[in-house]
Amino acid sequence: MYAAFTLFFFMCLTASSHADHHQPCHSPNMTGILSVMSLKGEMKAYGAFTYDSMGKKLRFRSNESSPTNASHSMDLLMFFEEGIFYEIESKNQSCVKKTLHCSMHPLDIPDDATFSSNVHSGSASIEGEGLQLNVWTGSMPDKKGHYSMYVTKGCLPTSTFYFTESTSFFFSIMEIENEIKDPDLLAVPHFCVGQPVEETPEGTVNSFLNEFV
Repeated sequence: MYAAFTLFFFMCLTASSHADHHQPCHSPNMTGILSVMSLKGEMKAYGAFTYDSMGKKLRFRSNESSPTNASHSMDLLMFFEEGIFYEIESKNQSCVKKTLHCSMHPLDIPDDATFSSNVHSGSASIEGEGLQLNVWTGSMPDKKGHYSMYVTKGCLPTSTFYFTESTSFFFSIMEIENEIKDPDLLAVPHFCVGQPVEETPEGTVNSFLNEFV
């Protein structure tokens, strides 16, 4: 399945020339759907996200009315500037507050990313039947890995591959709208206010990506 998936994806792309003058852009506010799949074909999560680009906040709720059978449900509220995140259980109104050690996530291009190429997804010969994308790449020293991120000319991420020693993932972003539909989703739930920060075991690195490992 991995080989078929990889072949399908790259058959739709036609690379163009490298350009060193490109600088990483930053995504706008967004609402949409995020799916996470291992490159072995296992669906890890599928759900709605709300992203505040200026405030650097992210809410991701997986497996709500999901059409797929993902491995586990999650409700995450990330505050990348503060270095804090919450694992939320709305049904029983509980949460765990943790330190966020790494701010990398698939909804924004890292500042140290390197421009790799332009690609064309779909048909380049039929008007309106293709999408021009920029490819950004970079390393993940903490995971001994690297990533490739595909972003529209308007700085909307469409997909990201993460390759590490232990596992690899494909993040796909769909149904994107350039707005925050429900700002309350980015506020700490009342039952989480005042929650102490859970002690992090030695050697643990908390990050958005690590939630899917």
